[in-house]
Amino acid sequence: MLGIAGRFFRSRGGSMMPLFFLTLMPVITAVGFSVDYTSAVQTRSNQQQALDAALLSITTMDTTSTLPQRQVVLQDSFAANGGQGTATLQNFVVSANGTATAQATASYSMPTVFMQIARISTVPVAVASAVSKTPALVQTTFKVSKVSGWWNKTMTLYGTQFGATTAKPLMSIEYTYNRFGDPKGYGTTNVYTITNNGGADIKTLVQSQVCTTATVNNFNNAPAGSIQQTSGSTKYLTTCVNTMYPANSAGASIDVSQMGGLSLQMYVPSGNPQYLKSDDATTSNRLYSGVDANNLTETATGQKVDIFTIVPCGVTSYQAWEDGGTTVPTPASNADFFYNVTGRCDFNKRPSDTALTE
Repeated sequence: MLGIAGRFFRSRGGSMMPLFFLTLMPVITAVGFSVDYTSAVQTRSNQQQALDAALLSITTMDTTSTLPQRQVVLQDSFAANGGQGTATLQNFVVSANGTATAQATASYSMPTVFMQIARISTVPVAVASAVSKTPALVQTTFKVSKVSGWWNKTMTLYGTQFGATTAKPLMSIEYTYNRFGDPKGYGTTNVYTITNNGGADIKTLVQSQVCTTATVNNFNNAPAGSIQQTSGSTKYLTTCVNTMYPANSAGASIDVSQMGGLSLQMYVPSGNPQYLKSDDATTSNRLYSGVDANNLTETATGQKVDIFTIVPCGVTSYQAWEDGGTTVPTPASNADFFYNVTGRCDFNKRPSDTALTE
């Protein structure tokens, strides 16, 4: 195009075409620059999306990953998402409480088409991105408070590891009714951690709660913490003894740092339905939760429960199940299966805890 313009300038003919062409040059140039500008804007948008996706991807890497290792994944992910040029990880910092922050930039020299008239062959396109990742649940400790009911039942915590599709049992709480006949019904509850070894589940006892019931004439000398029930003229006194294994254990401590998903299941052989699940919207309303043991909230009907969100960081929370003998909705005091959960949070690979900040 520059050659054509030069020939028009050198022309000595009487035609008006050279003059006409010269008057069109600013218009053509403006239109051409506009096309290149529009292309640059679109390229920048694509670059930003690719960099955002790449930066988010490196927050799901193992906590032991080094900055150079994250840089390699950042560049590969950037290119896989349509990014052009070079993506650079500026920093990736994990604070003492597990909060992670990261920043990255990307640069690309976009070739021009029409701007070459003005001898501008490329234009720089630069973008930046930043993320913040909040601490997430990495460990849960379950301890039984009180279990009752005339139905035997088992609650199981299931976890699905990152990259896996099948959930595996991590912990179980098994209750057996003592068949004494008292109105509420108490029995023996055992809490186990579960590990998998060569495809076989290995259970380790960490807590045993044995409740014994007897009829009494009155409750005048009832021991502290005992359970007192009256049916007609009969008085029932129940005492429960907790034994921890080892003796100083706080409960069933479960490592969930490698879990992308957690769910709870209550199995009641005599119930209808027999299986109550936290991730099943048709049965999750049997689960209660809260940070106040005396003020538990029943899960709304039709709502699935994310176990990660109902176990707060560094705070003891409380959960309970209604095993099916009472129609819900019903006050939490009518539930049968009470336990507390203490959560510990730190840096975690779960992507849901990451937010773009730039």
